[in-house]
Amino acid sequence: MPNRRRVFQQSGPNGGGSFPGSSVPISPALALVGFIGLCLLVGVVGGSMTARVVHTWYPTLHAPPGTPPNWVFGPVWTILYVMVGTAGWLVWKRLGAARAVRLWGWQLAANALWAPAFFGLHSPRLAMAVMAALLVLVALTLRTFRRVRPAAAVLMLPYAAWCLYAAYLNAGFVLLNRS
Repeated sequence: MPNRRRVFQQSGPNGGGSFPGSSVPISPALALVGFIGLCLLVGVVGGSMTARVVHTWYPTLHAPPGTPPNWVFGPVWTILYVMVGTAGWLVWKRLGAARAVRLWGWQLAANALWAPAFFGLHSPRLAMAVMAALLVLVALTLRTFRRVRPAAAVLMLPYAAWCLYAAYLNAGFVLLNRS
């Protein structure tokens, strides 16, 4: 009889897995809700920090060319977070709690640090450092996902592109607001 924990951590025809330190199986549907929910939670927390200063501090900054209106960010990030959560879930379904999924978690953690750095601390420079780390982690995640589950890498591509655009905007805020 195979080790029950091992069976659930590896992929199978029905997918599924368990989380580290647990032999309790997690249904794939529940896991998908968890992956997407975690990403959306990062967005809600970042959005709450943004909402506090979007009408006070942020408008005092000189914005780089190509800065979209504020209302664009919410819908775009919501769509991207659903895609990123789905990508993480696809890889988890195949591998369980493997290195690729942990790497996905690290890039999400870096993403979660950006809004507190930029909007919470009013520090575009610190946010740029966070963004640099985020871009590296997203690139590593993409490369890893491409090997494991190409569809997951494809789901991450719009997010990677948006992060590059966000890096351009962040760098613009740093350069245009040096005082």
